Amino acid sequence: MDPMNVQEYEALAQARLDPGAWAFYSSGAEDEVTLRANRAAFERLRLLPRMLRGVRQANLQTTVLGIPVSLPVLTAPTALQGLACPEGECATARAAGAIGTLMTASTESTKSLEEIAAAATGPLWFQLYVYRAGHLAEQLIQRAEAAGYRAIVLTVDLPCLGNRERRPYPGWRFPHAVTGNFPAGRSSDDREDEALSWDDVDWLRSCTHLPLILKGLLTPEDAELAIQHGAAGIIVSNHGGRQLDGVPASIEALPSIVEAVQGRVEVYMDGGVRRGTDVLKALALGARAVLVGRPILWGLAVDGAAGAQRVLELLREELARDMVLAGLPDIASIDASLVKRF
Repeated sequence: MDPMNVQEYEALAQARLDPGAWAFYSSGAEDEVTLRANRAAFERLRLLPRMLRGVRQANLQTTVLGIPVSLPVLTAPTALQGLACPEGECATARAAGAIGTLMTASTESTKSLEEIAAAATGPLWFQLYVYRAGHLAEQLIQRAEAAGYRAIVLTVDLPCLGNRERRPYPGWRFPHAVTGNFPAGRSSDDREDEALSWDDVDWLRSCTHLPLILKGLLTPEDAELAIQHGAAGIIVSNHGGRQLDGVPASIEALPSIVEAVQGRVEVYMDGGVRRGTDVLKALALGARAVLVGRPILWGLAVDGAAGAQRVLELLREELARDMVLAGLPDIASIDASLVKRF
């Protein structure tokens, strides 16, 4: 039988993936407190539906940075999608385009950003890591601009790798080298810059005409600084629980950042989204849209592009039904009165 929800895709993906690939995709940092919290925090939020609203159908269409999307669910940047299926990121690009939403391509992809753009039928953002060889970032930005990407998503929460103790088994090696955007054999010593600062954000703003979105903020203070340094958007994120363990779940950090921003830039979130009700809760707390990462990987592992597309379709179907049940005709009608923490 076809999977009925994202959780069933996850179980099937675990059975099909190489154990090392599963560990790489699914693990969090240290005791995985934040990894678990990303789900548990959604479960502590309750919905307060309104009745007799005459809503028979919900309109899920919205925009992100002025880009129309068919639903407020985007794909998050996830590395090495070729571990899930041979087509990797190109399959995800096709899935996102088929559903009418936006894909965020990772710097650490197994397909080049140009290959992803060629496969895409929908809009794309490019997620950027800044490497110690600074010219690499400029080159990646220039390539993204030339390939038609619509924004640069700078990941800011990775000054070093988190302590991910649930490693692949001893001796396991990636079957796909990280060669999508780089020459084969690039040293991991050139990985992320260990000393990014707000000055680097200013420098990156000077390198591109594309909007700059900062991914990985968890405090209102950093959200304010992001606006001061020219960010066009913020993604509230704890890197899927893979960096500093013990930080808040993304959905817990979202309200204070939304309050600090006061509508000056768009705010998105990722981390733990598995149901349409999760999307609904995030929107009620002020997110413009959510990004999903691991669910796309599970879909790819089960059935390639068709599996990733079906994951997005399930979230769309659930969200549409949930909005009708809550008496909400469209995205604009969702507000904070819908959610209560008990």
